[in-house]
Amino acid sequence: MIHRVEGVLETVAGMTAIVRMPGGITLEVLVPAYLGRKLEARTAGGGGPGGTVSFLTHLYLEGQGQGASFIPRLIGFESALDRRFFELFTTVKGIGNRKALRALEVEPAVIARAVAEKDTRALVKLPEIGKRLAETIVAELHGKVDIYLGAAELAELKPGAEARPSSLPPGQQEAVEALVALGETRADAVRKVEQAVARHAGTLTTADEVLGAVYGG
Repeated sequence: MIHRVEGVLETVAGMTAIVRMPGGITLEVLVPAYLGRKLEARTAGGGGPGGTVSFLTHLYLEGQGQGASFIPRLIGFESALDRRFFELFTTVKGIGNRKALRALEVEPAVIARAVAEKDTRALVKLPEIGKRLAETIVAELHGKVDIYLGAAELAELKPGAEARPSSLPPGQQEAVEALVALGETRADAVRKVEQAVARHAGTLTTADEVLGAVYGG
């Protein structure tokens, strides 16, 4: 199983990134639509490709010729949490890997918020998602997406909006409260905690471990 890919970004077009690995190996990595746009903006802003990228990956076999043959495909994500959301999203009946990649026009937290709020109107605005499929997504995922409502969800609340209770696991929530007590805004505290957890592939469980990662990298 390929867990992580790290190398030089040679090109990115839409949802396809070409990554040159050490030793001369070059891989094609599929990415969600929102991440493809982010990588394209990054290469445009920096004058072109060539920077180092690191993806946590999901490997699957894509059927060809009505299932007569299969091609291995790698999908890349920025964090373990994003990969977990994708794996959850594709458990919904009617959503395969390619459809999910196109539907992820926005970051997972945005979709998770729509599911948590049962906002099918927001979901049908996504590519590949019609009214019936939006209803299926809500029916199958409601109550399962709370962990994905974090920094992105809080940051996008309109000024004066009432923030919902945190859905972070207990250890992460304790770390957030400690950072707030030290003077961080709640949104910044959540962001730092989620970034620390993502860097450690979700292995941090206690508040002390999370805070150590926040301050120690």
